[in-house]
Amino acid sequence: MKAVVAAFALSVVLLHVVLLHAQAPGRVEYACTPDDIESFGLGCTDEDPCPVFLDLSSVQGSGARLLLSGNLHTANTTLYSVLLMSEDGGKTWTEPYKRVRSAALEQIQFFDFEHGWIGGQIIDPLAKDPFFLLTTDGGKTWRQSELFEDSVFGTLSQFWFDSPTHGELVFDRSVGNAKKYDLYETTTGGESWSPTQSGSTPIHLKNAPAKPDAIFRVRTDAATKTFRIERRGASNWELVAGFLVHVADCQ
Repeated sequence: MKAVVAAFALSVVLLHVVLLHAQAPGRVEYACTPDDIESFGLGCTDEDPCPVFLDLSSVQGSGARLLLSGNLHTANTTLYSVLLMSEDGGKTWTEPYKRVRSAALEQIQFFDFEHGWIGGQIIDPLAKDPFFLLTTDGGKTWRQSELFEDSVFGTLSQFWFDSPTHGELVFDRSVGNAKKYDLYETTTGGESWSPTQSGSTPIHLKNAPAKPDAIFRVRTDAATKTFRIERRGASNWELVAGFLVHVADCQ
């Protein structure tokens, strides 16, 4: 059976639904427009098209709800962020938040069934302008919150919330051999952040677990050219869903 992808408009946000069947991986929908080719500076032609790939960075699951974060990119250019959500254990997927241009989504954390955060940043081509996607209704709706008012180069390397309102993050401003790390704290659930520490020595968040006990994982499978979303079983990892790495070609 083939995967079926349907797109529909909901308000001003385009949501994509991916129906996954037992043995067939899903394909995240992307239509390369002339505006994308021009604005991203893609040198794509009919004779030499630009392949577009999906990259999945993180998976978070609780019960039947699953969230996947990542981005769409060519060989050299990050195109759009991607957030995928399933509420039926990986059978069907939607995109609950619009794609952010030139952005990648990475770490996902939920403190409870309602409060969650996803870290993101612009890649253009260097990492800059970190932001969070915030939810207080279990991932049904999200809102974007910028870490800085002005454009700042650097990487959101780690964050952790130990309550619905309190959290910390490490922002890596290192350039080449010049190392610089900043620690920020929030008491507003990620709506605003304040610097608390800065230096040339890597900073580790003391309240964050060294290695979270993962129930789900995302990994690439070279043989099928897919991302596999897997749940830890009693003796092995079981397939929940799959997504094709190659999603489209820009021409």
